Amino acid sequence: MSTATATARPGAVLADLLPASRVRDAALVVGGAVLTGLAAQVAVPVPGSPVPVTGQTFAALLVGTALGARRGFLSLALYALAGVAGMPWFADGTSGAASVSFGYILGMLLASAAVGALARRGADRSPLRMAGTMLLGEAIIYAVGVPYLAYAGDMSLSKAVALGLTPFLIGDALKAALAMGALPTAWKFANKR
Repeated sequence: MSTATATARPGAVLADLLPASRVRDAALVVGGAVLTGLAAQVAVPVPGSPVPVTGQTFAALLVGTALGARRGFLSLALYALAGVAGMPWFADGTSGAASVSFGYILGMLLASAAVGALARRGADRSPLRMAGTMLLGEAIIYAVGVPYLAYAGDMSLSKAVALGLTPFLIGDALKAALAMGALPTAWKFANKR
């Protein structure tokens, strides 16, 4: 498929601008998992919280948006499965499913599929829709991660919200603002080619 065809075709995501093949799809899935694993290494501890600020949520949402629901989900599934199997690429070079923050990784699986589905409907083409898409993706991550934190950390839901949601809201707003500019700009650049 030519670039002109992909950019004009409704339902395209950025990854669809590349020539279609199974090799492309496999490379994109692996690349999305690797990007998420690398971004997870950017981890800043939050005083009092067992959950650090990382780049992995932003990477997971970008992967879903750029690759679409199916490839985005598969990328995050590969990331999660490899991490559970021992690949040290969760936050701070950890691995395994025993962490109290593993629920956020499970949330990223669902969020990547949701933002990918929205991107196929054009949500990544305008700044305002992209911001909403990112905020929805982050909400999905928290909807899974915070209750998991409460359960795995043996704490109340209100304490899990205080430790695993509230400290991250400003950073999430900044991530949404960054995505607001990045993806619509990438589409503008692609459409000029």
